[in-house]
Amino acid sequence: MTVLDTRALNRATLARQLLLDRADVPVLDAVAHLGGLQAQEPQEPFVGLWSRLRAFDAAVLSDLLTGRRVVRTHLMRRTVHLLTAEDALAWRARHDTMLRQRVLGTYRRELDGVALDELAAAGRAVMADGKPRSMTELGRALAQRWPAPGPRALGEMLIAAFVPVAQLPPRGLWRTRAGVRNVLLSSWLGREIDPPAPEGADPVGQALVRRYLAAFGPAAAADLRAWCGLAGLPAAVTAIREELVTFRDERGRELFDLPDAPRPDPGTPAPVRFLPAFDNAILGYHDRSRIIDDAHRGLSVAGARVVLVDGRVAATWNVEAGTVIVTPLRRFSRADRTTVAEQGRALAAFLSDNESHRVRVAASPR
Repeated sequence: MTVLDTRALNRATLARQLLLDRADVPVLDAVAHLGGLQAQEPQEPFVGLWSRLRAFDAAVLSDLLTGRRVVRTHLMRRTVHLLTAEDALAWRARHDTMLRQRVLGTYRRELDGVALDELAAAGRAVMADGKPRSMTELGRALAQRWPAPGPRALGEMLIAAFVPVAQLPPRGLWRTRAGVRNVLLSSWLGREIDPPAPEGADPVGQALVRRYLAAFGPAAAADLRAWCGLAGLPAAVTAIREELVTFRDERGRELFDLPDAPRPDPGTPAPVRFLPAFDNAILGYHDRSRIIDDAHRGLSVAGARVVLVDGRVAATWNVEAGTVIVTPLRRFSRADRTTVAEQGRALAAFLSDNESHRVRVAASPR
Protein backbone atom coordinates (compact mmCIF):
# COMPACT_ATOMS: atom_id res chain seq x y z
CA MET A 1 0.00 0.00 0.00
CA THR A 2 1.36 3.42 -0.99
CA VAL A 3 2.70 5.49 1.91
CA LEU A 4 1.94 9.22 1.82
CA ASP A 5 4.41 11.29 3.80
CA THR A 6 3.50 14.42 5.73
CA ARG A 7 4.34 16.74 2.85
CA ALA A 8 2.20 14.76 0.40
CA LEU A 9 -0.73 14.92 2.84
CA ASN A 10 -0.12 18.62 3.33
CA ARG A 11 -0.32 19.39 -0.37
CA ALA A 12 -3.46 17.26 -0.73
CA THR A 13 -5.08 19.15 2.15
CA LEU A 14 -4.16 22.53 0.67
CA ALA A 15 -5.59 21.53 -2.69
CA ARG A 16 -8.86 20.22 -1.22
CA GLN A 17 -9.20 23.23 1.07
CA LEU A 18 -8.76 25.69 -1.84
CA LEU A 19 -5.55 26.95 -0.24
CA LEU A 20 -3.05 25.83 -2.86
CA ASP A 21 -4.64 28.00 -5.54
CA ARG A 22 -7.44 30.45 -4.88
CA ALA A 23 -10.57 29.08 -6.52
CA ASP A 24 -12.77 30.87 -9.02
CA VAL A 25 -16.07 29.46 -7.76
CA PRO A 26 -19.21 31.06 -6.31
CA VAL A 27 -19.24 31.61 -2.56
CA LEU A 28 -22.17 29.22 -2.07
CA ASP A 29 -20.30 26.47 -3.92
CA ALA A 30 -17.22 27.03 -1.77
CA VAL A 31 -19.22 26.74 1.46
CA ALA A 32 -20.77 23.53 0.14
CA HIS A 33 -17.44 22.08 -0.98
CA LEU A 34 -15.85 22.74 2.42
CA GLY A 35 -18.72 21.03 4.21
CA GLY A 36 -19.43 24.29 6.00
CA LEU A 37 -17.11 26.59 7.91
CA GLN A 38 -16.58 26.70 11.64
CA ALA A 39 -18.24 29.94 12.68
CA GLN A 40 -18.58 30.41 16.43
CA GLU A 41 -16.58 33.60 15.90
CA PRO A 42 -18.96 35.33 13.48
CA GLN A 43 -16.44 37.28 11.38
CA GLU A 44 -13.88 34.52 10.92
CA PRO A 45 -15.51 32.75 7.93
CA PHE A 46 -15.03 35.91 5.86
CA VAL A 47 -11.24 35.67 6.24
CA GLY A 48 -11.39 31.94 5.55
CA LEU A 49 -13.15 32.53 2.25
CA TRP A 50 -10.98 35.52 1.35
CA SER A 51 -7.95 33.22 1.60
CA ARG A 52 -9.61 30.62 -0.62
CA LEU A 53 -11.47 32.50 -3.34
CA ARG A 54 -10.39 34.90 -6.05
CA ALA A 55 -11.96 38.34 -5.76
CA PHE A 56 -14.03 37.32 -2.72
CA ASP A 57 -16.76 39.86 -1.95
CA ALA A 58 -17.81 39.78 1.71
CA ALA A 59 -21.19 41.27 0.81
CA VAL A 60 -22.02 38.12 -1.17
CA LEU A 61 -21.74 35.95 1.93
CA SER A 62 -23.86 38.41 3.92
CA ASP A 63 -26.48 38.29 1.16
CA LEU A 64 -26.48 34.49 1.26
CA LEU A 65 -27.20 34.64 4.99
CA THR A 66 -30.03 37.15 4.70
CA GLY A 67 -31.32 35.32 1.63
CA ARG A 68 -31.52 32.07 3.68
CA ARG A 69 -29.25 30.11 1.34
CA VAL A 70 -26.55 29.85 4.00
CA VAL A 71 -27.34 29.36 7.67
CA ARG A 72 -25.58 29.48 11.04
CA THR A 73 -26.45 26.51 13.25
CA HIS A 74 -25.02 24.05 15.76
CA LEU A 75 -23.87 20.92 13.98
CA MET A 76 -20.46 19.27 13.70
CA ARG A 77 -18.88 18.67 17.10
CA ARG A 78 -21.73 20.75 18.61
CA THR A 79 -20.05 23.94 17.41
CA VAL A 80 -21.64 26.69 15.33
CA HIS A 81 -21.06 26.18 11.62
CA LEU A 82 -21.91 28.13 8.51
CA LEU A 83 -23.59 25.70 6.12
CA THR A 84 -25.64 25.76 2.97
CA ALA A 85 -29.35 25.52 3.69
CA GLU A 86 -29.49 22.19 1.85
CA ASP A 87 -26.71 20.64 3.94
CA ALA A 88 -28.16 21.92 7.21
CA LEU A 89 -31.53 20.35 6.44
CA ALA A 90 -30.05 17.10 5.10
CA TRP A 91 -27.49 16.54 7.86
CA ARG A 92 -29.20 17.77 11.02
CA ALA A 93 -31.10 14.60 11.98
CA ARG A 94 -27.96 12.48 11.53
CA HIS A 95 -26.24 14.61 14.20
CA ASP A 96 -29.08 14.49 16.76
CA THR A 97 -27.67 11.73 18.97
CA MET A 98 -24.18 13.23 19.02
CA LEU A 99 -25.51 16.69 19.91
CA ARG A 100 -27.60 15.26 22.73
CA GLN A 101 -24.69 13.27 24.15
CA ARG A 102 -22.29 16.20 24.03
CA VAL A 103 -24.62 18.62 25.81
CA LEU A 104 -25.48 15.98 28.39
CA GLY A 105 -21.78 15.46 28.93
CA THR A 106 -21.68 19.04 30.20
CA TYR A 107 -25.01 19.24 32.03
CA ARG A 108 -25.80 15.67 33.08
CA ARG A 109 -25.86 16.55 36.78
CA GLU A 110 -28.08 19.61 36.30
CA LEU A 111 -30.51 17.68 34.09
CA ASP A 112 -30.69 14.59 36.26
CA GLY A 113 -34.35 13.69 36.79
CA VAL A 114 -35.60 15.84 33.89
CA ALA A 115 -37.74 13.94 31.38
CA LEU A 116 -35.73 14.93 28.32
CA ASP A 117 -38.37 14.03 25.75
CA GLU A 118 -40.83 16.27 27.58
CA LEU A 119 -38.26 19.05 27.71
CA ALA A 120 -37.65 18.75 23.98
CA ALA A 121 -41.37 18.87 23.21
CA ALA A 122 -41.85 21.87 25.48
CA GLY A 123 -38.96 23.70 23.85
CA ARG A 124 -40.32 23.08 20.35
CA ALA A 125 -43.73 24.30 21.47
CA VAL A 126 -42.30 27.56 22.78
CA MET A 127 -40.27 28.16 19.61
CA ALA A 128 -43.23 27.34 17.36
CA ASP A 129 -44.55 30.90 17.72
CA GLY A 130 -41.73 32.09 15.45
CA LYS A 131 -40.41 34.66 17.92
CA PRO A 132 -36.60 34.90 17.85
CA ARG A 133 -35.09 34.02 21.22
CA SER A 134 -31.70 33.78 22.82
CA MET A 135 -30.65 30.58 24.53
CA THR A 136 -31.20 32.21 27.92
CA GLU A 137 -34.66 33.47 27.00
CA LEU A 138 -35.75 29.99 25.96
CA GLY A 139 -34.31 28.54 29.17
CA ARG A 140 -36.15 31.11 31.26
CA ALA A 141 -39.41 30.35 29.47
CA LEU A 142 -39.21 26.78 30.78
CA ALA A 143 -37.52 27.38 34.12
CA GLN A 144 -40.81 27.58 36.01
CA ARG A 145 -41.65 24.03 34.94
CA TRP A 146 -38.07 22.79 35.50
CA PRO A 147 -36.53 25.16 38.06
CA ALA A 148 -33.68 22.95 39.29
CA PRO A 149 -31.40 22.86 36.21
CA GLY A 150 -31.40 26.63 35.69
CA PRO A 151 -31.98 28.55 32.44
CA ARG A 152 -28.45 27.98 31.11
CA ALA A 153 -28.63 24.18 31.17
CA LEU A 154 -32.19 24.15 29.83
CA GLY A 155 -31.42 26.63 27.09
CA GLU A 156 -28.26 24.94 25.89
CA MET A 157 -29.85 21.49 25.91
CA LEU A 158 -32.63 22.82 23.71
CA ILE A 159 -30.75 25.17 21.39
CA ALA A 160 -27.63 23.05 20.88
CA ALA A 161 -29.32 19.64 20.78
CA PHE A 162 -33.07 19.15 20.94
CA VAL A 163 -34.50 21.95 18.80
CA PRO A 164 -32.93 22.51 15.37
CA VAL A 165 -32.54 26.27 15.10
CA ALA A 166 -30.90 28.90 12.93
CA GLN A 167 -29.07 31.94 14.26
CA LEU A 168 -30.67 34.92 12.60
CA PRO A 169 -28.93 37.79 10.85
CA PRO A 170 -27.61 40.34 11.61
CA ARG A 171 -25.52 37.81 13.58
CA GLY A 172 -22.74 36.74 11.24
CA LEU A 173 -23.04 39.56 8.71
CA TRP A 174 -19.91 41.37 7.54
CA ARG A 175 -18.63 43.97 10.01
CA THR A 176 -21.73 43.57 12.15
CA ARG A 177 -21.97 42.93 15.85
CA ALA A 178 -25.17 41.29 17.01
CA GLY A 179 -26.32 38.89 19.68
CA VAL A 180 -27.59 35.39 19.01
CA ARG A 181 -31.31 35.17 18.19
CA ASN A 182 -32.65 31.74 17.28
CA VAL A 183 -35.68 30.56 15.33
CA LEU A 184 -36.69 27.10 14.20
CA LEU A 185 -34.47 25.96 11.34
CA SER A 186 -37.48 24.64 9.41
CA SER A 187 -39.33 27.93 9.81
CA TRP A 188 -36.37 30.03 8.68
CA LEU A 189 -35.61 27.85 5.66
CA GLY A 190 -39.23 27.08 4.74
CA ARG A 191 -38.77 23.31 4.79
CA GLU A 192 -38.74 20.58 7.40
CA ILE A 193 -35.42 18.95 8.12
CA ASP A 194 -34.94 15.62 6.40
CA PRO A 195 -36.18 12.74 8.59
CA PRO A 196 -33.79 10.10 9.93
CA ALA A 197 -33.11 7.19 7.59
CA PRO A 198 -34.81 3.86 8.27
CA GLU A 199 -32.98 1.72 10.78
CA GLY A 200 -30.05 -0.07 9.18
CA ALA A 201 -29.63 2.52 6.43
CA ASP A 202 -27.26 5.46 6.55
CA PRO A 203 -27.31 7.45 3.30
CA VAL A 204 -26.40 10.66 5.11
CA GLY A 205 -23.44 9.01 6.81
CA GLN A 206 -22.18 7.76 3.46
CA ALA A 207 -22.67 11.21 1.93
CA LEU A 208 -20.72 12.76 4.80
CA VAL A 209 -17.81 10.38 4.18
CA ARG A 210 -17.68 11.34 0.50
CA ARG A 211 -18.00 15.04 1.21
CA TYR A 212 -15.37 14.92 3.92
CA LEU A 213 -12.85 13.15 1.72
CA ALA A 214 -13.49 15.61 -1.13
CA ALA A 215 -12.56 18.51 1.17
CA PHE A 216 -10.08 16.90 3.59
CA GLY A 217 -8.78 13.60 2.22
CA PRO A 218 -6.79 11.44 2.22
CA ALA A 219 -7.74 10.83 5.84
CA ALA A 220 -8.22 8.17 8.48
CA ALA A 221 -11.49 7.21 10.13
CA ALA A 222 -10.33 9.02 13.28
CA ASP A 223 -9.91 12.21 11.25
CA LEU A 224 -13.43 11.91 9.90
CA ARG A 225 -14.78 11.55 13.41
CA ALA A 226 -12.74 14.53 14.63
CA TRP A 227 -14.33 16.66 11.91
CA CYS A 228 -17.98 15.82 12.48
CA GLY A 229 -18.04 14.32 15.98
CA LEU A 230 -20.08 11.32 14.85
CA ALA A 231 -19.14 7.95 16.26
CA GLY A 232 -21.16 5.76 13.91
CA LEU A 233 -19.40 6.34 10.60
CA PRO A 234 -17.12 3.28 10.35
CA ALA A 235 -20.12 1.39 8.97
CA ALA A 236 -20.63 4.12 6.38
CA VAL A 237 -16.97 3.86 5.37
CA THR A 238 -17.33 0.09 5.06
CA ALA A 239 -20.47 0.46 2.95
CA ILE A 240 -18.70 2.59 0.33
CA ARG A 241 -15.24 1.10 0.71
CA GLU A 242 -15.23 -0.30 -2.82
CA GLU A 243 -15.59 3.28 -4.11
CA LEU A 244 -12.46 4.40 -2.26
CA VAL A 245 -8.71 4.06 -2.61
CA THR A 246 -6.48 3.48 0.40
CA PHE A 247 -3.04 4.60 1.50
CA ARG A 248 -0.92 4.55 4.63
CA ASP A 249 0.63 7.48 6.42
CA GLU A 250 4.08 7.38 7.98
CA ARG A 251 2.57 6.18 11.26
CA GLY A 252 0.99 3.21 9.51
CA ARG A 253 -2.59 4.48 9.72
CA GLU A 254 -4.94 3.47 6.93
CA LEU A 255 -6.10 6.48 4.94
CA PHE A 256 -9.17 6.57 2.69
CA ASP A 257 -9.71 8.78 -0.31
CA LEU A 258 -11.79 9.34 -3.41
CA PRO A 259 -9.99 7.90 -6.42
CA ASP A 260 -10.09 11.01 -8.60
CA ALA A 261 -9.49 13.63 -5.90
CA PRO A 262 -6.38 15.83 -6.26
CA ARG A 263 -3.16 14.62 -4.67
CA PRO A 264 -0.56 17.11 -5.89
CA ASP A 265 3.12 16.39 -6.16
CA PRO A 266 4.69 16.99 -2.72
CA GLY A 267 7.11 19.44 -4.34
CA THR A 268 4.30 21.76 -5.46
CA PRO A 269 4.99 25.28 -4.12
CA ALA A 270 2.52 26.45 -1.47
CA PRO A 271 1.68 30.15 -1.17
CA VAL A 272 1.41 32.09 2.07
CA ARG A 273 -2.12 31.97 3.43
CA PHE A 274 -3.71 33.74 6.40
CA LEU A 275 -6.25 31.55 8.20
CA PRO A 276 -8.95 32.62 10.65
CA ALA A 277 -9.53 31.26 14.13
CA PHE A 278 -10.68 27.62 14.24
CA ASP A 279 -10.13 27.08 10.52
CA ASN A 280 -11.36 23.84 8.95
CA ALA A 281 -7.97 23.07 7.46
CA ILE A 282 -6.58 22.51 10.96
CA LEU A 283 -9.55 21.39 13.07
CA GLY A 284 -10.77 18.92 10.45
CA TYR A 285 -8.32 16.22 11.57
CA HIS A 286 -7.49 14.12 14.59
CA ASP A 287 -3.86 13.95 13.44
CA ARG A 288 -3.07 17.55 12.54
CA SER A 289 0.63 16.96 11.94
CA ARG A 290 0.12 17.38 8.19
CA ILE A 291 -0.35 21.13 8.73
CA ILE A 292 0.75 22.10 12.25
CA ASP A 293 3.66 21.00 14.42
CA ASP A 294 2.80 19.20 17.66
CA ALA A 295 4.51 22.00 19.59
CA HIS A 296 1.92 24.46 18.25
CA ARG A 297 -1.14 22.19 18.26
CA GLY A 298 -2.67 24.06 21.19
CA LEU A 299 -3.03 27.16 19.01
CA SER A 300 -5.61 25.37 16.91
CA VAL A 301 -8.07 25.06 19.79
CA ALA A 302 -7.21 28.35 21.49
CA GLY A 303 -8.68 30.55 18.77
CA ALA A 304 -5.36 31.76 17.40
CA ARG A 305 -5.34 33.04 13.83
CA VAL A 306 -2.44 31.52 11.96
CA VAL A 307 -0.30 32.03 8.87
CA LEU A 308 0.72 29.18 6.59
CA VAL A 309 4.21 29.38 5.13
CA ASP A 310 5.15 26.55 2.77
CA GLY A 311 1.83 24.99 3.73
CA ARG A 312 2.42 24.79 7.48
CA VAL A 313 1.48 26.93 10.46
CA ALA A 314 4.45 29.26 10.89
CA ALA A 315 3.04 32.36 12.60
CA THR A 316 0.04 33.87 14.32
CA TRP A 317 -1.62 37.11 13.31
CA ASN A 318 -3.94 39.73 14.73
CA VAL A 319 -5.14 43.23 13.92
CA GLU A 320 -4.45 46.32 16.00
CA ALA A 321 -5.60 49.78 14.88
CA GLY A 322 -5.91 48.62 11.27
CA THR A 323 -2.45 47.04 11.21
CA VAL A 324 -2.06 43.31 10.58
CA ILE A 325 0.54 42.12 13.07
CA VAL A 326 2.31 38.84 12.34
CA THR A 327 4.21 36.98 15.06
CA PRO A 328 6.47 34.24 13.67
CA LEU A 329 6.66 30.89 15.43
CA ARG A 330 9.95 30.01 13.73
CA ARG A 331 12.75 31.80 11.94
CA PHE A 332 11.67 33.42 8.69
CA SER A 333 13.95 33.78 5.72
CA ARG A 334 14.08 37.11 3.96
CA ALA A 335 11.85 35.68 1.23
CA ASP A 336 9.38 34.43 3.87
CA ARG A 337 9.15 37.87 5.46
CA THR A 338 8.58 39.49 2.07
CA THR A 339 5.78 37.17 1.00
CA VAL A 340 4.12 37.21 4.44
CA ALA A 341 4.19 41.01 4.45
CA GLU A 342 2.73 41.12 0.95
CA GLN A 343 -0.22 38.90 1.90
CA GLY A 344 -0.59 40.78 5.18
CA ARG A 345 -1.01 44.05 3.30
CA ALA A 346 -3.65 42.48 1.09
CA LEU A 347 -5.48 41.19 4.17
CA ALA A 348 -5.32 44.61 5.84
CA ALA A 349 -6.89 46.13 2.72
CA PHE A 350 -9.66 43.52 2.71
CA LEU A 351 -10.46 44.01 6.38
CA SER A 352 -10.48 47.82 6.11
CA ASP A 353 -12.13 48.28 2.71
CA ASN A 354 -8.78 49.52 1.35
CA GLU A 355 -8.36 52.14 4.06
CA SER A 356 -5.25 50.43 5.43
CA HIS A 357 -2.42 48.43 3.92
CA ARG A 358 -0.37 48.32 7.09
CA VAL A 359 1.40 45.18 8.21
CA ARG A 360 4.10 44.53 10.79
CA VAL A 361 6.03 41.28 10.88
CA ALA A 362 7.60 40.88 14.31
CA ALA A 363 11.10 39.54 14.82
CA SER A 364 11.55 35.80 14.45
CA PRO A 365 12.10 33.82 17.65
CA ARG A 366 15.70 33.07 18.49
